[in-house]
Amino acid sequence: MNKQGPIWALGAMSGTSLDGVDAACVLTDGVTISRFGESGYRPYTEPEQSVLRAALGKWPGADLEAASQVIQRAHMDALSPFDGADLVGFHGQTLAHDPQGRGTHQLGDGAALAEGLRCDVVWDFRSADVALGGEGAPLAPFFHWACARWIGATEPVCFLNLGGVGNLTWVDPRLSKPEEDGALLAFDTGPANAPLNDLMMQRRGVSFDRDGGLARQGAVEDGALELFLDEPFFRRMPPKSLDRDDFSLMLDLVRELGDADAAATMTGMAATAVMVGMEHCPVQPSRVLVTGGGRKNPVMMQMLSVGLDCPVQPVEDVGLDGDMLEAQAFAYLAVRVARGLPTSAPGTTGVATPIGGGQISRTGLAKGARRSRGGGA
Repeated sequence: MNKQGPIWALGAMSGTSLDGVDAACVLTDGVTISRFGESGYRPYTEPEQSVLRAALGKWPGADLEAASQVIQRAHMDALSPFDGADLVGFHGQTLAHDPQGRGTHQLGDGAALAEGLRCDVVWDFRSADVALGGEGAPLAPFFHWACARWIGATEPVCFLNLGGVGNLTWVDPRLSKPEEDGALLAFDTGPANAPLNDLMMQRRGVSFDRDGGLARQGAVEDGALELFLDEPFFRRMPPKSLDRDDFSLMLDLVRELGDADAAATMTGMAATAVMVGMEHCPVQPSRVLVTGGGRKNPVMMQMLSVGLDCPVQPVEDVGLDGDMLEAQAFAYLAVRVARGLPTSAPGTTGVATPIGGGQISRTGLAKGARRSRGGGA
């Protein structure tokens, strides 16, 4: 592996929405993005989703064999078609996250994946940060800093990821390193798609509210929204992070509502959590760039546009791929780990000092064994 110049890294992400595995290539030296490459997606089947839902909240020591098989098989399916990677970043599937208690648990065997792919794999990205007192999340902010510079931003900008959980990264691209004081502030804003998806599965037997169609027919119940905002999480200063199910009681708050009003209220909860979180930004960003599945929900995007004092746009407006940003992030972070660079800092996870997480499972193959490049732009 070239120790200095950019290399092709392949990243994978299976998020808390449990929809599937994203995979994407990035050409990077671990600091600057040189080029984006191919990407792909391997959806989970309904039986696979059921297995993964049953594993949520479980820690090492529980019977997780069925879930482990789903994760390994889906990632092999997603990553095997790529033929141009020097290195793979494998996040695994987060099952439980309790950084101030039991730690963080991402299911997945990076060593087995390395052997299967015949390529070095960086994995277990979060444990070192948590061990040193950090939240272990979010980890994409260092990549967001690189993206802000790639799009040519010259003033602060926010990246908002609306996946299962919402997280916000405030970036000042004028600073030369993401670990510098003042370059980044990042934190989870609150629940996003996960509880809404759970509601849709319980009430309608579908995995999500496509295009906000159900929420558009309802109205936000102000009393339920006020009770939601009473949660102590919103009074905590960032950095801070959440487990997927930390706000599972949201379903109780809308239990008496009809389906449309319940969907509208839970969508409003996710959007309002972002509005409250924006108050922590050091200065008003020039715009908020939205990634993750929530950007495809017109009702969610309209609520954010009305509630925030700056433009709100999907990341596609600046040439980025909102479906693949997290997979690309773990490709980028894998290169940083391999080169001994930090992947989190006090402003992103609350860790005491900038730290590089992750362990590397090596195949022992001669470098160049998987060297033909993927396409894309």
